[in-house]
Amino acid sequence: MTISTTKKLLGATIAAGVVFALAGCGQAPAAEPEGSGAPADSDFLPCLVSDAGGWNDKSFNQSAKEGMDSAADELGVKPLEFESTTDNDYAPNLETAVSEGCSLIVAVGFKLAAATVESALANPELDYAIIDDYADLEFDGTTDAPNIKPLVFDTAQAAYLGGYAAAGWSAQSGVNKVGTFGGGQIPSVAVFMDGFQLGIEKYNEDKSAAVELFGWDINTQEGSFTGGFDANDKAKSTAKSVLDQGVDVILPVGGPIYQSAAAQIADSGKDDVFMIGVDSDLAVADPSVADITMFSIMKAINVAVHDTAIAASTGDFDPAPYVGTLENEGVKLSGFGDFEGKLPDGLLDEIAALQEQIISGDIKVESQNSP
Repeated sequence: MTISTTKKLLGATIAAGVVFALAGCGQAPAAEPEGSGAPADSDFLPCLVSDAGGWNDKSFNQSAKEGMDSAADELGVKPLEFESTTDNDYAPNLETAVSEGCSLIVAVGFKLAAATVESALANPELDYAIIDDYADLEFDGTTDAPNIKPLVFDTAQAAYLGGYAAAGWSAQSGVNKVGTFGGGQIPSVAVFMDGFQLGIEKYNEDKSAAVELFGWDINTQEGSFTGGFDANDKAKSTAKSVLDQGVDVILPVGGPIYQSAAAQIADSGKDDVFMIGVDSDLAVADPSVADITMFSIMKAINVAVHDTAIAASTGDFDPAPYVGTLENEGVKLSGFGDFEGKLPDGLLDEIAALQEQIISGDIKVESQNSP
């Protein structure tokens, strides 16, 4: 979608929320996921394998499942969905998917890369896709099996807008401190943090402000991480270490670890500390944290999975990587909900202008973790 005016972008997209759709690599998506209109092959069986976060992570596993379920409903087929509970489940779940006759196998997350490559090489007649990874175990710039389609997202672009928004909020409050922490230190996590910092720096430059970021340094690529993606004591203590710096906005990057941030905010007893969601619209996915979730930095994983399944069902599977950007709506900010009316005057218009500049190339959001 091309945004012609700031009111159109912020009124229809940020204020009201976002419906994502993408048609394929480099193409702008329609407003809603759409199938080809052609019936699926009667033998077509789409399958999905989660990472250890499970289907109810309120993040990328859940979004992938929603996309697969949507495609299956449209095609009139029943997908097979294999939920992994530990990292040891990936290879067996992929083996089961093959033995069950799956035509398309979508692996959710970089942790499945090695097992997905092995399965795809052993079954060249099947179609595979993987989320948030190029399945490039040799690091030579090419996917290691010709039948794997990477579904990756340049999240730094949307996170840039998120960083600018967070800085504006914290500057208005007078705190001038925001924070972030991640799960595993991997590119698909760090890319959020890179963009977030760059957006804060842009705000400081434009406003002669001095908003500080705690929990990440783009130059050293060092920051606060839990070492995993579970909402456990480690995640809560990591959230506390960032919140103890006095920040009033925090960005937890890593699926369920947002729960630990929310718990720590509650324990602090403060009612003026808020967080930012990732991947899905967190305020919608988990209404229990809606009152402290300012907005979310989103990836259109659901639509990427949907469209990949539709294409595979009609024999139009294309293994070329899909890269989600602001331009093709693969990444975007969610709405601000009840926070919109409390934002600094003009902030929404400034975010809209920044988005246009990123799409036009006038602003280049440079992250070494971008796909």
